[in-house]
Amino acid sequence: MNSAQTLSEADRRTLARWAAACAEHVLALFASDDEAADATVRDALVRASAFARGESTAAIEIRRRMEAVKAAGSATTAAGAAAARSVAQAAAVAHVGAHALGAAAYAVKAVSLTHGADAARDEVAWQLAQLTADERAALRLLPLLGTDPNGPLGSGLLTQGILGETVRAIQAATSTA
Repeated sequence: MNSAQTLSEADRRTLARWAAACAEHVLALFASDDEAADATVRDALVRASAFARGESTAAIEIRRRMEAVKAAGSATTAAGAAAARSVAQAAAVAHVGAHALGAAAYAVKAVSLTHGADAARDEVAWQLAQLTADERAALRLLPLLGTDPNGPLGSGLLTQGILGETVRAIQAATSTA
């Protein structure tokens, strides 16, 4: 049985569009001395968008979901690593829908590390403004952060610091129609 964080494939495709938009918004913060890692991160973003459009399968994306995570290790700054992790989370939405919140949270972390807390709040506001009604509905299907021990919304990194604050803020803002 799937976790409540997985969602249906249709809902994952819906959320993949928003997750990719969040990641793309901060992609310029990613820099690496490794051209292959740079290409890997950019390819993961292209694939996340392709999944959202129905041009890639969950099986393909599940096989490749860790590529951008590994490439994040080559970032030259902490903000760049967070931006690459945002892309990795967006690519992982094909596997588990809750990763969309991870994409948003890591994007906010990248902005916070570069521009500070005010810019981070502005980034959350920008992300919320990008959501369609269908995406808001899909986000409401996810369990609240920390209430389901299985998956990215369990007790891991997304519950801590600015990542947790961001996920909580997005969930609060989308909890009603």
